[in-house]
Amino acid sequence: MYLFDKKKSGSMKLALAGLLTMTVFLSACGNNNNSNAANSSAAPAATAEATAAPTETAAPAVEKTVTDAMGHKVTVPANPQRVLGSYLEDYLVTLDVTPVAQWSVSNGIQDYLSDALKDVPTISYDLPLEAVTSFTPDFHIVQSEGSVQNGLYDQLNKIAPTYVLGDEISKDWRKTLLTIGELLNKTPEAEQAIAEYDQKAADAKEKITASFGDKSVAILWLVQKSFFIVDETRSSGAVLYGDLGLKLPNLVTEIPADSRATWNPISLEKLAELTADHIFLVNSDKTDASEILNGPIWKGIPAVKAGNVTELSSSGSWLYSGAYANSKTIDDVLSALVK
Repeated sequence: MYLFDKKKSGSMKLALAGLLTMTVFLSACGNNNNSNAANSSAAPAATAEATAAPTETAAPAVEKTVTDAMGHKVTVPANPQRVLGSYLEDYLVTLDVTPVAQWSVSNGIQDYLSDALKDVPTISYDLPLEAVTSFTPDFHIVQSEGSVQNGLYDQLNKIAPTYVLGDEISKDWRKTLLTIGELLNKTPEAEQAIAEYDQKAADAKEKITASFGDKSVAILWLVQKSFFIVDETRSSGAVLYGDLGLKLPNLVTEIPADSRATWNPISLEKLAELTADHIFLVNSDKTDASEILNGPIWKGIPAVKAGNVTELSSSGSWLYSGAYANSKTIDDVLSALVK
């Protein structure tokens, strides 16, 4: 779920960019029963054969008109071939769809998708119209309402039919995947991916519970010498606290529910109160933050003192969301907590 997740959608994504300088498929059955008989001896056999083996065929995809989150009537091509879905690449990859361009910010990309998207050119997160035009998309999916304000939607829609998922859909990766699957005639693939992920999460939860027990974990992000702690309902927090059933740390439960963001800023002094048994640290600073990680406050945190810290690269999956990202996050948790 986004580098800040998808909760705040357009505005949160833009804020993050600055911080980093940052269902329709159709089927039909054709029945070729032949009831005409040239004579009484041949007719029963022919009729039985045709009745016993009806031909089942999937109806070809057809152009359809749908309504997006902003109320736009959008005509979706029958078989989109050049899809642009900036910051939705995890979902496209999961559905085996290669986008015409991939999201980027300050020459950075979603590195955990680099193998799947190694030959896909980049496009800036703010979708410059000239760049969008150059990729000649035939269908465009946009994540949030906030990212197409001030006339941008109309301009994008002139280039290619543009569908806005909206914040309510985008904050739930399963709903997002199902919606995109429907738009692209890949509902079965979306449903299968979710089922496979849920089974993987259930298996992992059993192993983690047996090995780690009822201990708590915290997920921290260090960027520009500032710490952020993830909410329980978004990004990697949704995976660990929701899908894997791990216990929330005190600093998250203390944040008023109505003021939580996907990633919540935590002062170094407040961090000193963290009582989590294990810390997952997404380190985007490396050299610049060495003085913080070597300082007395960080060193005094119980989990740090005990050596229970797993440091993760910012190029990994923990800042994002989707079946692909979340599956990789589960792999990391199993590696760290299951002994």
